[in-house]
Amino acid sequence: MRHIMGILGVAAATVLLAVSAAMNWKFGFNLGKSPFESHLLGLASAAADCMKALIPFFLFAAIKNRVWSQAAAAGLLWLVVLSYSMTSALGFAALNRNDSTGDRQLQATVYQDLRKELKRAEDRLGWMPQHRPAAMVEQEISLARKERLFATTKGCTEIPGKTTREYCQGLNRLQAELAVALEAGQVEAKVAEIKARLDRTAGTTVVGEADPQAGVIARLTGQDLNLVQMGLVLLVAVLLEIGSALGFYVAMSVWKMRVGEHEMKPAAAPTVTMAANENVAAVEVQQRPALPAPQPVAVARLTVPETDIERFYGERVEVAEGVKVTATDLYEDYCSWCEEMNKEPMALPMFGRKFGELKKYKDDKVVREKSGGRIRYMGIKLKAAGELDEEESLVIGDRIVPASNRTTPKTAAA
Repeated sequence: MRHIMGILGVAAATVLLAVSAAMNWKFGFNLGKSPFESHLLGLASAAADCMKALIPFFLFAAIKNRVWSQAAAAGLLWLVVLSYSMTSALGFAALNRNDSTGDRQLQATVYQDLRKELKRAEDRLGWMPQHRPAAMVEQEISLARKERLFATTKGCTEIPGKTTREYCQGLNRLQAELAVALEAGQVEAKVAEIKARLDRTAGTTVVGEADPQAGVIARLTGQDLNLVQMGLVLLVAVLLEIGSALGFYVAMSVWKMRVGEHEMKPAAAPTVTMAANENVAAVEVQQRPALPAPQPVAVARLTVPETDIERFYGERVEVAEGVKVTATDLYEDYCSWCEEMNKEPMALPMFGRKFGELKKYKDDKVVREKSGGRIRYMGIKLKAAGELDEEESLVIGDRIVPASNRTTPKTAAA
C-alpha cells in the first residue's frame, strides 16, 4: 500500500510538473524575436521549471551534510526559478480566464440580442390586422382590375358616381390587405431565421453572467468581483507551482519511513565470530605457554541488535542515576554515530519514537519528561570520549569473549 501511494503521488507530481513546464515554455517562447530565440528561451524556461522540482532534494541534502554555502545557493536558486515560473503561470492563468469569460460574455450577449429581436418581430406580427395570404389577395385584385368600372374610372383616378366610389374603395381595401400580407410574410421569414439561429445554440449552455464562479464567491464573501477573479487566478498559479515544486519531494517521503531498520544483515555474524574466537584463543595459548591448559570456555551466544537504535544505545549510552540528557543532545550524538558508521540517520521525531520503544530503555527504567518546551531523558547519559576510545579498542574482544572471561594484564599478573 505504501508503494502504491508513492507511485500515485509521483504520477500526480509528474502531471503538475508537465503542465507547469508547458506554461513556462510558452511564456519563454513568446519572449523571442526570431524562431531560434523563441525556441531557445522556451527550452531554458522548461529546464528552469524542472530544476525547480529537483532543488528541494539538493537543498535538504546540503543542510543534512552541513554544507551551508551550497544550501544557501540552492535556496536562492529555488526562489529565482520559482518566481520566474510563478510569473508565467499567472500570465497563462489570467489570459485563459479572460478568454473563457469573454467567450461566455459574447455568447450571452448574442443570445439575449436574438431573444429581444425575436420578441419585437413577434409583437409586430401581433399588431398587424387580419389578412389573407398575399397570393389570394393578388388574384382578387387582378380580377377587380378586369372589370369595366376600372377602365371607366381610369384606374380609380376619376370617380363620377356612387357605384364607382364603392368599387374604388373595395379595390383600395384589397391593395391595403395585400401590403399587410406582404409585410407579414417578410416578418415571418425574419422570425423563422431568428428561431433557426436560436436552435443552433440549443446544444450549448448560455449563462447569464460571464464568470459564474467568481460571481458566486463574490456574493458569498461580499468582496468585489475583480478582487475575487484575481484571487482565483492566483490560486491556480500557486497550485501549479507549489505542487510541481514540492510534489516529488513529498511523494517520495513514503519510501523513507523505515530507513535504518534493514541495513544490518546479521546472517553471517555467528560464523565469523566463532572463527575469530578460535584464532584469538590460539594466540593466547601461544603467548602463555607456562600457564595451565585453559579450561573450555563457553562461548556466549551473541545477539546482534535488530536496529541501529539498539546498537547506538548499547555503544553510546550508559545508565546514570540522577543524570539528565536532552533529546537534542541525544539525537546529535546519534547523527555523529551514524556518520562514523556510514549509516543514514532517521528523522528526529521517528528517532524519539523508536528510542522510547527500546526494551533496554524500559529495563533501565529511563524516565522521559518534558519541561520548558524541551524533552529530557532521566537516568542515562552519553558516554565520554575516553570511554568510547577504550571500548573501541576492545570491541573485537567484546564480540569474541565475554568481559567476565577476558584475560587482562592484571589477571595475568595475579
